[in-house]
Amino acid sequence: MINVAILSFWHVHAKDYALQAEQHPEMVIKAIWDEDPDRGAIQAEARQVPFYVDLEELLANQEIDAVIVTTPTSMHRDVMLAAARAGKHIFTEKVLAATIREAQEIVDAVQKAGIKLTVSLPRLNTPFAQAAQEVATNGLLGRLTQVRVRMAHKGALSETGLPPYFYDLEQCGGGAMIDLGCHPMYLTRLLLGMPKSISSSYGYVTGREVEDNAVAVLSYADGALGIVETGFVNPLSPLTLEAHGTKGSMAFSLQNRKLIVASPDNGDNSVIEWPLPDALPSDLEQWASHIQQNTINTQNLEMALDLTRLMEASNLSAKHGKAVKLSQLLAQPVYGE
Repeated sequence: MINVAILSFWHVHAKDYALQAEQHPEMVIKAIWDEDPDRGAIQAEARQVPFYVDLEELLANQEIDAVIVTTPTSMHRDVMLAAARAGKHIFTEKVLAATIREAQEIVDAVQKAGIKLTVSLPRLNTPFAQAAQEVATNGLLGRLTQVRVRMAHKGALSETGLPPYFYDLEQCGGGAMIDLGCHPMYLTRLLLGMPKSISSSYGYVTGREVEDNAVAVLSYADGALGIVETGFVNPLSPLTLEAHGTKGSMAFSLQNRKLIVASPDNGDNSVIEWPLPDALPSDLEQWASHIQQNTINTQNLEMALDLTRLMEASNLSAKHGKAVKLSQLLAQPVYGE
């Protein structure tokens, strides 16, 4: 059995991860800490577990094996470094950190402690993402020349949408791009790899401190382009993915949940509906498996580091109004070295 502590209910998905842990046959929630004592005490009482005012006291509890970190993004580094020093396995919401330097520091501490770290990147486990990667890898589209992924919702238009602190630049490290844009960003990275540079534009439709409407263009050395679109001001904008290459194209939308592939390699009927596989286990389930089997989710950690690098570059580009080369950031780290 894996004894888990929840570290903060700040994030909108904290309750979702707590529920996943409660429903996992090999996990049990044993304690809660929160930077907001009132909020944490309420959540602890609801689950009939101890609430800790002091994080170090919780981490010193030898009965706790692992922690789910859903604090403000600005606290990720300090909280996860403390958890790593205490030898606790870590599951966390994206992004791993606001900067690649902080993210690499966390991964280094995890390696040193010999613990398991998993970052929630849930769209990678979806049937459409697996199928899209299969199509691209099999060469049905030829050399990819453009990938466009869009994901948006109405969180900034609804009084019952995102909590007010999700528009706090200091706590979040950004707005729509770093929160929701993470998903189309890592899906683009999945298909095209890491770009040479990023050029981003952020919009402020509702006039908040952080952007609620954003686009990033990823430029590659071979001429390929990745287009990442996101926002908090679109009530009926389904997740969409398009990929185009020198031989063909594919498109997916949550409106019809079909992946349509157009390629001469399909035979007589060049346009077909590609079969979708079953979804992979959730990131939290994968995390539990790695803890139990003493394995490392290298792909997840590499993607998490790349995502942080991409988000940092996107924010810098929007701030300074010019393209940012990825080489301007911390040199490419390699997990495991």
